Amino acid sequence: METITDKRKMQQVCEALRASGKTIALVPTMGFLHEGHLSLMRIARQSADIVVTSIFVNPTQFGPNEDLAAYPRDLERDKGLCASVGVDYVFAPGVENLYGNRYQTYIDLHQLPNHLCGLSRPGHFRGVATIVTKLMNITKAHRAVFGQKDYQQVLVIRQMVSDLDMDIEIVTAPIIREADGLAMSSRNTYLKAPQRESALSLSRALHKAQEMVSSGMRHSSQLIDAARSFILSFPETAIDYVAVCDPLTLEDIAIIEGSALMALAVRVGSTRLIDNTILTRTSAINP
Repeated sequence: METITDKRKMQQVCEALRASGKTIALVPTMGFLHEGHLSLMRIARQSADIVVTSIFVNPTQFGPNEDLAAYPRDLERDKGLCASVGVDYVFAPGVENLYGNRYQTYIDLHQLPNHLCGLSRPGHFRGVATIVTKLMNITKAHRAVFGQKDYQQVLVIRQMVSDLDMDIEIVTAPIIREADGLAMSSRNTYLKAPQRESALSLSRALHKAQEMVSSGMRHSSQLIDAARSFILSFPETAIDYVAVCDPLTLEDIAIIEGSALMALAVRVGSTRLIDNTILTRTSAINP
């Protein structure tokens, strides 16, 4: 495995790989890797000749009062984990290398960011769309792998790729959970031991919502009220949103006719956590 920190060198390496007939899969990350990230790399390993994992804490997707400075970082640990699942290249550039002092070009989507996380994190998805585009251009990837935990992010990236006719396949991988059901996240390390039970209220609320739908409930408002009441019964929880919406447009839906996305964002103490599932008459949140 090779680590590259310069975007021009990374681009040259990938151009040569493509010219030799190799297929390239990209797994973009912000580092501090966990099993969820590694599952994406394993999927990439199965579907391409070359796997590139980017490790870059992207400042343009953080708001002024968010946790950019505190976001956990451990590049040496991350490199060891990447090597353990067969990654070929780790691309770990600095901010100056990717943006520089005169950077001024960003990608905005006009509808998908106006829901869920985009409402409380203005500018977040502009930063996501921009950095993902840059990483795709640098690595010349044939496909890129993203996790369903960041459901809105995946939709934004898929829409961007379609709108801009980008020649890349977007692969979505299922949520990976810890043994107790908590969706894996680098931010889980922020949780103090007593806050763990409160954090589990997210996945348990999704389970309860699916049970209600399986029992015949179709009214989104009742599902949302039940989830909110359950989550707020735990200490140190503050709800950003609980939504039941169309899985493709993220528009709120009042009655579940077929399937619907239920998505949550909750602060446990100072830690913001997200989770989601597709509600149907027969499905359940993935364990």
